[in-house]
Amino acid sequence: MSESTDRAPEPCAEWDALLNSYLDGELDAVHVLEVERHLASCPACAAHLRQLEGSHALLASGQARWPVPEGLRENVVAALAAEAANASPAAWSPATLWRRLRGGMGRTLMGERFARWSLVPSLAVLAVALVIAVLPPRGGALEDELVAGHVRSLLADHLTDVASSNQHTVKPWFGGRIDFSPPVVDLAARGFPLVGGRLDYVGGRVVAALVYRRNGHVINVFVWPGASGAHTVKGRDGYTLLGWSEAGLSYWAVSDINPVELKEFQEDFTEALLK
Repeated sequence: MSESTDRAPEPCAEWDALLNSYLDGELDAVHVLEVERHLASCPACAAHLRQLEGSHALLASGQARWPVPEGLRENVVAALAAEAANASPAAWSPATLWRRLRGGMGRTLMGERFARWSLVPSLAVLAVALVIAVLPPRGGALEDELVAGHVRSLLADHLTDVASSNQHTVKPWFGGRIDFSPPVVDLAARGFPLVGGRLDYVGGRVVAALVYRRNGHVINVFVWPGASGAHTVKGRDGYTLLGWSEAGLSYWAVSDINPVELKEFQEDFTEALLK
């Protein structure tokens, strides 16, 4: 943490990228814990994170507003009227507007005071694009995080923190690392051998990830306290997701196997829990 005698301490520059990734939920469990330890000891970075959270919340709320120069509306209306009076219908086609937008972006619009008012239709298109850019994210954020966690485990060579096919080795490993005890079952006899487990980060918290295989395909089962509601099967980016609840825990299985096999896995998993 860098300090100054005449102003508030500034956040650590080397942590800036990690703080943004932490806020966006892009870090794995190991880096999440590192960031949280740093935040606990660095007030400047903690304050900076609160500012970032405020900015994200403002943009997501759709309430962000910027002051409009006086007289802008009257000038825009007048320019649109003049454009409509002098231009042919083809001048208002989407293709023409897009060419104007691209041409206008190639110049320094603010430096030239928007060059000339014939760019107003293009600016209108740009305004629509800006509105779209700051809209809150669509639903399905949880499913996106689950798929990202599954893919990350395959790409980063971090499939397991504890590699074992023995449920009595995997289950105790989670003790003391998370605030709940995920059930671990052996499904090798059903064609879903246990590979191991790891910690992951979903929905703003550290969760357990149990790893199984099916004919060379990986199945990640994310577990955390809570209820996900009724059984849910969804497809996303070529992956199948299946969510269910049991005994106060929420389960989400993610894999590239077909939905029928993933449903079979879920049934075998639940049956093994009840034994």
